[in-house]
This record gives sequence, structure tokens and C-alpha cells, in this order.
Amino acid sequence: MYQAQTSEYSSQLNEKVTRIHKQFSSFAIPNIEVFESVPQHFRQRAEFRVWHDGDSCFHAMFEPGKKNDPIKIVHFDIASEAICELMPKMMERINDSHLLKHKLFQIEYLGTSSGDMLVTLIYHKPITEEWIEKASAIKDELGIHIIGRARKMRVPLDQDFVIETLEVDGKPIHYKQVEASFTQPNAYINQKMLSWARKQNCDSDRDLLELYCGNGNFSLALADRYRRVVATEISKTSVKAALDGKAMNNIDNVDFARVSAEEFTEHMKGGKQRRRLQDMGLESADFGTVLVDPPRAGLDEDSCQLISEYDNIIYISCNPDTLQDNLEQLSKTHHIESFAVFDQFPYTHHIECGVYLTRRN
Repeated sequence: MYQAQTSEYSSQLNEKVTRIHKQFSSFAIPNIEVFESVPQHFRQRAEFRVWHDGDSCFHAMFEPGKKNDPIKIVHFDIASEAICELMPKMMERINDSHLLKHKLFQIEYLGTSSGDMLVTLIYHKPITEEWIEKASAIKDELGIHIIGRARKMRVPLDQDFVIETLEVDGKPIHYKQVEASFTQPNAYINQKMLSWARKQNCDSDRDLLELYCGNGNFSLALADRYRRVVATEISKTSVKAALDGKAMNNIDNVDFARVSAEEFTEHMKGGKQRRRLQDMGLESADFGTVLVDPPRAGLDEDSCQLISEYDNIIYISCNPDTLQDNLEQLSKTHHIESFAVFDQFPYTHHIECGVYLTRRN
């Protein structure tokens, strides 16, 4: 059994916040706002190896460097209550079937705070019609969605996504979250981040540009705060999910483009023109604010230069080191109005940061 050390949560979070204070002490930061997570049942995603022991198998995790010494996971209390409740039921049914457990390598859970659940079973063998029939019976019995994966095979039994509904400033927002695509794992903290971003700037007469928009996590939540939102993302799957989210929420002032941040930068600077951007009416856009939520590598120099040309910047970062590097460049043109830390990943050294910058006079 894995059990979170909830008594240590506050001290571990304080250590992270102290580290951030020290790391960013050279910047003029008025205050650091801290958003703490709930100490248990905060993860809507969980992935486990499946370890076979004789005629049975179990959820397993490993300490670094100990790949042959599995830790049996019966209860994983950092995962959502729905995942915790499903895990033993799922493993019981897998163990009852030689077909389902044979060469099963990994199991992944993707849940939502609104009750939707998707389970992916990954095999070192092909997915057969017999497997589909057996897994479909479990899907119907447990009221979940199931995907079978194997080499060059991906077989959704009904759908490959779940629908998440978040309450942001008292308003429900619906999101399509696709299997194997990035989504924020901590729904509680994600709601805090979205609410924080909504409070940083509200200029309903101007437009918002978002780079690295994913499935529209911020775009959909901020749409009513701006005249128009233009959001870019390189992943085809994520853009499709964002468009579906736009339709589910009846939003009509958000446009998504499947281009990278670098391609968008080049297009806006008059370089190579991207066909996906040419018919979006960007020449009439009035981007007063830009929002970026880049991967751990942060922004490249050209993208930093691009966003520095906008009056207001909302920067969401999952890596304080690359955030620090980018702020060194951005602080030449902007000053920090607010700084927040979001404990997206309790009991790890990871911390999410949010920074709001405005142009220097």
C-alpha cells in the first residue's frame, strides 16, 4: 500500500516556497501567492506497471534503480477516490481472466472530478476479438471506458476520452481530455490556476493570444474576459479536443490554430507564412495580453522576444529553472505584477508557477 505522508505536506510545501523565494530573489517580486493542494486524492491520472507473480498480477511501482523489486500497490491515496475505488475491482477482474492478464504490461487510469473514467491496458501481445469481447463485458459492468494497446495497435472499446467539468469562479467549464494527451493531473489546483489567470488582466476591448494551449485549458476559461482569443498548439489531437471543448461550452470568440509557437512567431514577424494562420484575420487582432504555458524547456529566445512586444504577459511554468532564464530576458521590458506558486504535484520537488508581467513605462 502507498500512503501519502499527509502530516509532512505543509513542511514540504514550505520548503518549495522557500526555494522559489530564494531562486527569484533577484527579481522585484511584490509577494508570492501560494495555492496549496488537498493532501490526498488529488491526482486524476495514475500509471502503474503490472507485475506478474505466479498465476496472479498486481499494480506495481518501483524505487529508482530497482526495476526488479516491485512495490505492490493496493491503495494509492494520492489518486482520486474514484481511481482508488476502481483499482482493486479492475485488478480482480483481470486476475479472473487468463486472457486479460496474459502479457499485460501496464495499466493507466484517467479520471475526472465529474466521474468519467478511462482505463488503458497495455500488452506485449496483439489485441484480439476475444480480448475485445472480454474487456467489453468489464467496461459495461464497471461503467467505464477501456482502451487496449499493443505494438502498433490502439483499440478503444467505445471512446478514447473523458469529459472533465471544472468549476471556475462559480461557472462550469467542460473539457475533453484524450488518452495519452497532456492534461493537468490535479483538478483542484487547475481550478485555482484558471481562477488566478482570470484575475490578472481583464481587457474586454482587446484580444488574448495564447501559445501552447493544449486542449484549451486556459483559452476556454478566459474567453469571456477578452474580446477575442487566438490560441496555438502543435498537437493535432489537442487542437481537436480544444475545438470540441469550444463547442461544448458554446464559446464563439476563440480560434485555435495547429501551429507551433515558433511557427507563429515566424509568421507574425513576416517570415514564412503559415496557411493555417492566413485566414484568421490576425491583421485586425489587437493582442493586449499573451498567455504562455510552455513545456519544461521554456521559451526559446525568439518566442521570448515575441511575447515581450505585448503589453501584458501571463506566464505559467512547470519548470522554475527555465522560468528564471526567461524572466531575465522579459524583465528588460516588463516588470512583475504578481507571482504565484501552485502545488500541482505534492510530495515531489516539482512546483508550478504563475507570473503576471506588465510593460514598463
